[in-house]
Amino acid sequence: MSCTADGVKGNHLYSGRILGATEPGDMVQLHPLLKGEWGEIVEHYSRIGLVHSQNVIWDVGLEYMPIQDGVRPSHFFYGDMELKKGGDIAWARSVEFINSKNNFMSLADELGVPVPKTSCFDSVREIADADIDGFPYPCYLKAAVSVSGVGIYRCEDRSALLRAMARFDADVPVQLQQEVKTEIFLNLQYRVTDGMCRRLLATEQILEGTAHQGNFHPTPYEPWDIVEPMAAWMAEKGFKDILAFDVAVLQTETGTDYLAIECNPRYNGASYPTLIAMKCGIEEWESANFSTRHRALKDLDLQGIEFDPASGEGVIIVNWGPILVGKIMLMIAGSSMARQRIKLELQQRLW
Repeated sequence: MSCTADGVKGNHLYSGRILGATEPGDMVQLHPLLKGEWGEIVEHYSRIGLVHSQNVIWDVGLEYMPIQDGVRPSHFFYGDMELKKGGDIAWARSVEFINSKNNFMSLADELGVPVPKTSCFDSVREIADADIDGFPYPCYLKAAVSVSGVGIYRCEDRSALLRAMARFDADVPVQLQQEVKTEIFLNLQYRVTDGMCRRLLATEQILEGTAHQGNFHPTPYEPWDIVEPMAAWMAEKGFKDILAFDVAVLQTETGTDYLAIECNPRYNGASYPTLIAMKCGIEEWESANFSTRHRALKDLDLQGIEFDPASGEGVIIVNWGPILVGKIMLMIAGSSMARQRIKLELQQRLW
């Protein structure tokens, strides 16, 4: 089971990030390499009052996924392998369609969803000189199917675009997209259950270049209306579980404009802290990936900064598996001022 882009460090250890979002009656598949950290994460969640499943299948292979009456599967991504196991053709087709940024753009045009200036191509070979010379710079050349910012190149000028084009195989669909002049990007999450689509949470993204690093909530921007037609379309087509839209926020002379960038038909980096926050009743928080010198949870000292349900402040471990390779996703709850104080102390604990 792949939980994010293959090139992401510790990708094979990401299955643990769903644990805090589970309920006691759930069954959860975890990578066997996480067994050694199980006792520590269970104790951490117990101390902060976060109940979760303890029904663990120590293998992430789809062949071990339980299929029985009354069990509703929840997948990171419903692709070809999941289709072979579960047989939900409508779910798989809806994911395959919207997972293409080019299809997203065509659907946005059909539904009247505002998007940046974008040109779509089945191959870099289709990008003519007129496209290269006439497109506004800076722009992005993007693979139509991409995860975690992989296959996305910022191009300042014509020569940079030509270099980026050379990095794609001829059979890879791509798009050219005008750069959106903003530093504010949102993540608008929906959950589809029994064909019904409901709003889950709006968060603001923390980005490093084009790569997602974290999220925070609340945000003053919640433009649900601009993407709601597409969320409803996905529900009608048979999508299930969590999906999210990336939306750019632009401040103009006349007000605030919003442009939809893409749809992620899967759990995303914001989903896991979102679900934990909802379970714990946390209204102000941020999440981020951190590097650390530690290679085991027992070596990470959170005493004094661990989440306290009484104060609503502190650190919650979200993605705990990658600590084996020196990386961890943490959620920090509390007011903006409290989070800054906690982060200063946290950095010392991590190193």
